[in-house]
Amino acid sequence: MTIRTSTRLSAATLLAATALALAVPAAAQSLPDPDETAQGDVAVTIYQNGQALVQDVRQLNIPRGTTRIEFPDVSAQIRPQTLSFAAAGTAIVEQNFDFDLLTPQKLMEKAVGETVTLIRTNPATGVETTERAEILSVAGGVVIRIGDRIEVLRDDGLPVRVVFDEVPPNLRARPTLSVTLNSNQSGTRPATIRYLTPGLGWTSDYVALYDEARGTVDMQGWVTLTNNTGTTFHNADTLLVAGNPNAGYNGGGPRRDMVRPGTETADRERLGDYYLYPIEGRTTIANAQTKQVSFLDVQGVPARRIYSIGSGWLQNDSDFRPASSAISFSSASEGGLGDALPAGTVRFYQNDREGNPQFIGENGIGHTPMGSTLALTTGNAFDVFMQAEVENRQRITGEEYERSARYRVIEDGEVVREITEERALTYYRTTMRYTFTNAKPEPVTVELTQSGLAQYWWGQDFRVTSEDLPGEQLNFDTRRYQVTIPANSERVVRVTYETRY
Repeated sequence: MTIRTSTRLSAATLLAATALALAVPAAAQSLPDPDETAQGDVAVTIYQNGQALVQDVRQLNIPRGTTRIEFPDVSAQIRPQTLSFAAAGTAIVEQNFDFDLLTPQKLMEKAVGETVTLIRTNPATGVETTERAEILSVAGGVVIRIGDRIEVLRDDGLPVRVVFDEVPPNLRARPTLSVTLNSNQSGTRPATIRYLTPGLGWTSDYVALYDEARGTVDMQGWVTLTNNTGTTFHNADTLLVAGNPNAGYNGGGPRRDMVRPGTETADRERLGDYYLYPIEGRTTIANAQTKQVSFLDVQGVPARRIYSIGSGWLQNDSDFRPASSAISFSSASEGGLGDALPAGTVRFYQNDREGNPQFIGENGIGHTPMGSTLALTTGNAFDVFMQAEVENRQRITGEEYERSARYRVIEDGEVVREITEERALTYYRTTMRYTFTNAKPEPVTVELTQSGLAQYWWGQDFRVTSEDLPGEQLNFDTRRYQVTIPANSERVVRVTYETRY
């Protein structure tokens, strides 16, 4: 026996059919046209967690008794355990999903132990030579037996075709679901299959044109469908669900920069806790395709630019930090977008002097009820900075601390309430200095947030004894200031706190 070896043909090269043109006889190549489908009346409900519900109603001629019915053109990622079948007078006995698709690799793997025809072409003369060969192995390369010799197919650039006598019966050109039925009647009737599948999802994207002079934003919302199921869904009635039913996924997506969620109900159909966004008309969702559909188009929504920056407790900035720049608007029915917004990405544009829209930043939103107030950060300000510093910090006595207590009761010049200390306490008086700079030719207002005020449960009795402008206490931990900086100027703001920490 002769073993002939030469440069080994890599499995990836061969099985991807780049060096070999895999062929089957004409009788075996009678595969369905890619544009044809065995699907019937298809309805697809797509969720934002990559899951989809497919409902397919087909007219089938089902004989009486036990029979096997095939459903080609189902999702290649079908979750068989989620399948339900319904047809009048029938009961399901067994189901099988054939997921071995007809590919060069699978065809060669299934041919191990079988005999095929090798056709080699002489590039100089064009003469073809034919040999029968038995496929012995495809592990790491293709090993064949020709007569009394063993040969490893070569990747030497010579034209070679492998001709198979037939397509193995367990290989499918398209994903196929087979169902064994028991029917008490014969005849044509609608048969419905319903199943869940991953690989079909949607996201929402928003394009916002901000007009700073008018204080408005024009907003367009786009739905982006992505199909990676391995199957095209033809002329499907498509429904999108904003929300993530619990299926082992993290739901909701990130919610960034929502100032306050709304309390208005959008004029859309709801299903439990989810909003439905139907796509108008039927559409074909092709495999390996991205499709975009508009679902929101609103003009002239009131909007404004806001600047903000935060500071932690006892924070000492070594240098100035830029303020964040954000666009604030509402999703309310009055003076807003007037709709509930599915989670997605908002991309902002602004016209330059010549009227050309220029990209100025983007941010993500979570599922947002109608009536919400949003402030989406688009980036850092170029001209607006702030530096936070601890200007002064000193210990004070308990008596000094108590002088700033606003709840002491004094009658006729005498203290009627005494505080008895069970242990010696140390108190501090801290002055924070915030220095703002503005290089813009117009004044700007920066929202300053001082956090870290409620360090410990026993330290929540802090006092603000002096501040250059009134602050708003958002909660025990956070105080907010609206600081206006004149054009081409700087401004210093000081706040003094008395604390037990």
